[in-house]
Amino acid sequence: MDHLMPIIILAAGGSTRMQGRDKLLETVDGTPLLRLQAGKALALGCGPVIVALPPAPHPRYAALAGLDLQALPVPDAAEGMNASLRAGIAALPDGAICAMILLGDLPDLTVADLAKVAEAVDTDGPALIWRGATAEGAPGHPIVFRSDLFPALSRLTGDSGGREVVAQVRERVVLIPLPGSRARLDLDTPEAWADWRARRDKGGAP
Repeated sequence: MDHLMPIIILAAGGSTRMQGRDKLLETVDGTPLLRLQAGKALALGCGPVIVALPPAPHPRYAALAGLDLQALPVPDAAEGMNASLRAGIAALPDGAICAMILLGDLPDLTVADLAKVAEAVDTDGPALIWRGATAEGAPGHPIVFRSDLFPALSRLTGDSGGREVVAQVRERVVLIPLPGSRARLDLDTPEAWADWRARRDKGGAP
């Protein structure tokens, strides 16, 4: 990866399945998950980090205090994930050749995982998308989009998370297997969090 690659963290969702809790403010080793995710993106060091957030005031802003990133309010965040994608793409610096999209609720992804996907990016070849996958090859995150696809991402509505854009260029998608299931393991419910923490406390693979 020879070019600057901004990272957009999608963190404007409403945690609607968490029974009043905020999944992105759940703590891991005493730190809110959202701050951990932002820290991983910053540690990768491949470009500016943009975090799509609900409109202020919101507790997620405090979780990011002091970090060298752009907190990006998404006024229409309630529409769904594509509102955050649109806002993130619009906030990219001029001349960005590609951008990495990272979900805020994938706790097992590591900086090394992000680096593995970033290192696979070759903007001079035919591929338009590079995305993390499970060890078995199921597509997951993070996803890197080449700038050719930015206009299509900017026109999305709803909560698809860009699936239709990926489907339209499926022959030009490169999957990068990451260990276990961490490219797809999101924690959307209190039960999922409890199960994840129990396995983690026992030293098992999340």
